[in-house]
Amino acid sequence: MYKPIFALASCLIVFSMPLVAEDTKSIQTIGVQKENSFKQWIRNFKEDAISNGITTSTFDTAFENVKLNSRVIKADNKQAEFSREIWDYLDTATSPKRITNGKENLSNYLNTLREIEFKYRVDAEVVLAIWGLESSYGKRMGDINIIEALATLAFDGRREKFGKQQLLEALKIIQRGDITPDKMMGSWAGAMGHTQFIPTSYQAYAQDFTGDGKRDVWDPLDPSDALASTANYLAEFGWTNNQPWGIEVKLPENFNYRNADLEVKATTARWTELGLKTISGGIIPNYGEGSVFLPAGAKGPAFIVFKNFFVIKRYNNANSYAMAVGHLSDRILGGKSFSKEWPRGPGALKFKEKVELQNLLNKLGYEVGEADGIIGPNSIAAIRKFQISVGLIPDGMSNKDLLLKMQKYK
Repeated sequence: MYKPIFALASCLIVFSMPLVAEDTKSIQTIGVQKENSFKQWIRNFKEDAISNGITTSTFDTAFENVKLNSRVIKADNKQAEFSREIWDYLDTATSPKRITNGKENLSNYLNTLREIEFKYRVDAEVVLAIWGLESSYGKRMGDINIIEALATLAFDGRREKFGKQQLLEALKIIQRGDITPDKMMGSWAGAMGHTQFIPTSYQAYAQDFTGDGKRDVWDPLDPSDALASTANYLAEFGWTNNQPWGIEVKLPENFNYRNADLEVKATTARWTELGLKTISGGIIPNYGEGSVFLPAGAKGPAFIVFKNFFVIKRYNNANSYAMAVGHLSDRILGGKSFSKEWPRGPGALKFKEKVELQNLLNKLGYEVGEADGIIGPNSIAAIRKFQISVGLIPDGMSNKDLLLKMQKYK
């Protein structure tokens, strides 16, 4: 059930020491022990794999020379200290070089992309944009052996269930003959190929578009299978062809910012009734139900995002990613930058500051649950309640200014 629309604009009224020799020796010993434990884990996992239909030959070939990968462990345990503002992320995601390369690849693969669009009913430029973001159009598909990466994740503990599940599917892919173990390369987290499919997604959605009997999403010379696989993925999750991800809009002066919530959906006619207009001042076209999205709060650009925005999020469940894919696809086709400037400034919160903010919200009675440093729907809702209580615009935006205000109330 969608949240109701608030028609009135009442929100403005109420509301380290170096290691000594002994330590180094100890670490080396622990490393050997862990490597030995990993080898034992592989022997145990082999029994599971065989019971799940993997042949001894496939397993032994896939695990030949596989070792515990320190890069994977480091990447998996790394906690991001800084968060990037949406404009910094988009500056990279939709950089002039990425746009130019996108246009070149649109030209280079136009016939293939149009065939894919015709078959799967997914806009070619969106598939192209995902390719651009995921691997810089095939230039950065990852250099870690997928079997080694997933085995490390499964052994190391934190992602044991994920690692085992993905590892079994990766072995099935090899056994099917789509790829050999030495060529199954990708990211530390197990994402593979031009458009970075994890093995389970590959098994469910990968396509043999070239008709050679293999779903080769890794081919450095021909991305057809990978692009078709991405289109098929989006199609399966409900992509609507020839519909935008979203459009930039103008908000009325009396806009109720509690309506700027991705869970609040309304027809474009209803948004028009509430005073929203296109950026040029016209009536918002009928693209079905949409939500008002303020990625930088009340001071930044405003958007109405439609069904396809949420379909992109099925590929990567991040608002910034969905917006980057959408905007990059628009720019590849010659679209312009957003009309309203981003409120650029040093306002982004570090991870520990996000935790502090969440702890303050909990202390003040705006429950968000565990202070995990992830500003999700519960935190945004709590921020809005706090903003309303102190007479601020309830846009749910977290930044240093908000944290400073909250610190005064603790």
